[in-house]
Amino acid sequence: MTSPSIGSKFFFTAATATLLAASIAQVHATDRRVAVGAQYDTTHVYVPAIDVDAFASSFVVTFGGASTKQVVTTVTPTPSSTTSQLVRTPVGAVSLFGFKTPIPYPFGLERTGYLVTDMDEAIRQARNAGASVIVDTFPDPIGRDAIIQWPGGINMQLYWHTEAPHYVKFDTVPENRVYISRDSVDAFVHDFLTFSHGEIVSDSSQAPGIEIGRPNDTYRRVRVVSDFGNMTVLVTDGHLPYPYGYETTGYEVKDLSATIAKATASGATVLVQPYQSDKRQAAILRFPGGYIAEVHAPLASQ
Repeated sequence: MTSPSIGSKFFFTAATATLLAASIAQVHATDRRVAVGAQYDTTHVYVPAIDVDAFASSFVVTFGGASTKQVVTTVTPTPSSTTSQLVRTPVGAVSLFGFKTPIPYPFGLERTGYLVTDMDEAIRQARNAGASVIVDTFPDPIGRDAIIQWPGGINMQLYWHTEAPHYVKFDTVPENRVYISRDSVDAFVHDFLTFSHGEIVSDSSQAPGIEIGRPNDTYRRVRVVSDFGNMTVLVTDGHLPYPYGYETTGYEVKDLSATIAKATASGATVLVQPYQSDKRQAAILRFPGGYIAEVHAPLASQ
């Protein structure tokens, strides 16, 4: 049996890519968008109950904004008790939990909460796109929730409110930072784009390794945008120095030095000192209670 020529290999690859793009486009044409908007999406932050107030205060001092009134409630389908509040800032929001009981599995492993227009339709579309529903839909005090998992073990919560909220847009949209293996990245990106109706804005196979704590290496970085917000997919071999991989969200600010000064003055610590890469200056912070976040600002010349 003869081997295919370079030309035939190229034709096969191009044809496959064309068919793949066509299949996603067909799904997009038949499924309505379920995302509400990035300003309605939150990072889920779990901290010890004793650290809830310190975290909320530090986060607001660092980024601005305000917190809703803290309540004690049940946010899981099985018995539990937690403090709960929404902390909204101009650069992103967090759903803050301080459990007073053991945390039922798999809660605490989901990175984000995405508001959807129709829970049943969102679950249908997520399943069709390739996600697994690992926590079936359940009621909460203000709506319905479910947890889905994408290839690579990426957990996200979907939620729907009985009474639709109305939030102003962020000054800058935060980025969901997804660390994933080479084995899972293509399936994850394909499936998430199918669900979110998003698009790839950049795909660098030689991104600077300093971004993952390995300045002498390169890695693959994929940036995605959708109605759910921004996402940066970091494709690695898993050989990551601390704290890389723990920062599930990146926040864009105007002045990184000023933001770091506010953070450290309010109880946060700098885990990764500022560095420059990909037209931005970035650092990694640890807030009271253990929440780790990337913070970045565009370089002044950009």
